[in-house]
Amino acid sequence: MQSKLKGNVAMGIAKIFSGLNENALRYLLPTWMGAITGVLLRLAGGTILFFLWGKYMNHRDPSRPKASVRDRLWLFAIGVVMVYGYMWSLLEGLTYTTPISSSIFISLQPAWVFIICLVMHTERATKGKVVGLLLGFGGALLCILTGHHSDVATDPFRGNMYCLLSSVLYAGYLVVQKVFLKRLDNSTVSMWTFFGGAVAAVVAVLITGWDAKVFTQDLFSTPMLILGFVIFFPSFISYLLQDIGLKNLPATVVALYGEVILVVATIASYLLGQDRFSWWQMLAIVLMLGSVYLVESAESKTSSPASSVSSSH
Repeated sequence: MQSKLKGNVAMGIAKIFSGLNENALRYLLPTWMGAITGVLLRLAGGTILFFLWGKYMNHRDPSRPKASVRDRLWLFAIGVVMVYGYMWSLLEGLTYTTPISSSIFISLQPAWVFIICLVMHTERATKGKVVGLLLGFGGALLCILTGHHSDVATDPFRGNMYCLLSSVLYAGYLVVQKVFLKRLDNSTVSMWTFFGGAVAAVVAVLITGWDAKVFTQDLFSTPMLILGFVIFFPSFISYLLQDIGLKNLPATVVALYGEVILVVATIASYLLGQDRFSWWQMLAIVLMLGSVYLVESAESKTSSPASSVSSSH
């Protein structure tokens, strides 16, 4: 029970930061930096912070399990494909759509995790889960079909498609990451995956060019402070806490915490004027929340507390 409480508290805090990250990135993109450059800044900053955290933890506990060369190569490859892929598609999406629309697609992560685990034969389909997933897909489809150009979103359909891709890649990352966290510490797993993503981002920037007007501002200017928030809290603290969640909770439950991102991003978007109220959008959010409730209820009925961590993922 204590481990589950620890995992749930960690995930709650992590996803509050992730929700605010949607609004912070929307502020920075594309005025203060391009999406590809933004990915490099996030991944490079995260890699450095996880490296320093790993050094600190190794000093405190030299007996911690060490990653083999094979583990590091796998984690690096996961970073190149999944971490870079989902961060790039998220930032590219936020360039064209709103934080609320982006968060709606992030809310599809439990569905993708469930489908991946279904293919891997670590989950079984039930009526409640299938109905819940269909409800979630309906909410996402509603968001796609009702998107339109406005003063807050230049190309919602294009942005939503990028965000949809991001949610699929991130769900795959959660499932794979949990496998490694069973035997490696979180700083090692995150550092090597972020490092792989950072190398991919460097290659992308060399091809497309550097675009970071944010660095023309003073150190304590609003754009620089927001960039500092993005690099430290959503890109380091949030992932550190998420790793704690993955160690103590099933990946499906971790993915369900994407709903916190939706709630936080919705409130912040309306307060900051980054989105306009839409009944279609509200209906999509209701469908997504209903989807989560059905899937979570079905999960609790089919998995016992003792077996959920060991048998799910």
